[in-house]
Amino acid sequence: MNIKKILTWAGIALVLFFLISDPGGASGVVQGILGSLRTAAEAVITFMQNLFR
Repeated sequence: MNIKKILTWAGIALVLFFLISDPGGASGVVQGILGSLRTAAEAVITFMQNLFR
């Protein structure tokens, strides 16, 4: 078994442990990530709109 596969399964196990042990914290992390992505997308849209005016 190669190291990449071991690390992948360890990462999956860690995420599952985090979700099971602290679902509220996990949802906060996901909401934070999605909020950051939304802010970044809005910034790109605003930049493009201002670029082509």
